[in-house]
Amino acid sequence: MLPALSRIGRRRSLRAGAALVVVLGLLLWWLLPLRDPAPTGTLSFSTGVRSGVYQRYGERLKGALATDLPHVSIKLQTSEGSQQNLARVAAGEADFTIATTDAVATYLRARKPGYQRLRGCVRLYDDYIQLIVKRDSDIRSVADLRGRKVAVGQPGSGVKLVADRLMTAAGLDPVNDVTPLPVGIDTMPKLLEEGKLDAFFWSGGLPTTAVADLSERFPIRLVPLEEPLIKQLQAAGGSTRYYRSAVMPADAYRDAQQGQAVPTVAVANVLVTTDRTDAAMTEAFTRTVIDSRDRIGREVHAAQLVDLRTAIYTDPLPLHEGAKRYYRSVKP
Repeated sequence: MLPALSRIGRRRSLRAGAALVVVLGLLLWWLLPLRDPAPTGTLSFSTGVRSGVYQRYGERLKGALATDLPHVSIKLQTSEGSQQNLARVAAGEADFTIATTDAVATYLRARKPGYQRLRGCVRLYDDYIQLIVKRDSDIRSVADLRGRKVAVGQPGSGVKLVADRLMTAAGLDPVNDVTPLPVGIDTMPKLLEEGKLDAFFWSGGLPTTAVADLSERFPIRLVPLEEPLIKQLQAAGGSTRYYRSAVMPADAYRDAQQGQAVPTVAVANVLVTTDRTDAAMTEAFTRTVIDSRDRIGREVHAAQLVDLRTAIYTDPLPLHEGAKRYYRSVKP
């Protein structure tokens, strides 16, 4: 009798122990976070020229990331622009960057080094193509640039890419029909003021501080980029499908536009990384980009246009797995 009671007691003890293990397991599951640990380490972010929107946006984003990712050190690298940015990230010389979708598509189509590793995180704001001349200039269209001195952006910039395409669409040879100057927005305004340029191309969010500052101290005008030219541009096919007709609102540069909206070309920007970047880090980075929109937008107007509803559309790049995680986490 006693051995039987002993066996029953042991069985009851084992059942009670097993139940306790289950309860403790459920309690731990409830109390402990299942997410990946907070990201740590160092990240490099390739931006753009010092007075351009990429750099200003990057500086403000660095501040937001310092708050959201306190254990991650962010290093900014200035660059010539989209084309150099993509080459850096693809080569592992930077972890994140911004680039225009036409530059991304061009990089992919050319199968440049590391192209297959590129991934998208966020569709950001649109760049607007701006052709700037003196207010009393007789240049009224891209075709009028023939024989003129024109700043077209640095070789590694997205500006250079679209400037050459626009001139080609207008029937000009970008090398032989103009005198091209390969300088950036940090240099263009001063050269125009000094009479060393007849015009300059710029591609950036609205307003670009360097253009706004120039318009306040020197009489300038924006040359319209009309629909027929844009159709000719798009007819080239390939990456030109990422260009679309747009209008710069009359108050983008009040002094330069004098109350007139200006037709132009727009192209989207995307936040780019590679498949080498850790998913948890990419998810956190993407979250900060979206969450900091309003804070950054108070200083960099273009950032206000980052929209969660369209951020997921990073064509022509596939989404990084970490970015997918973020969008799933905020899906209604």
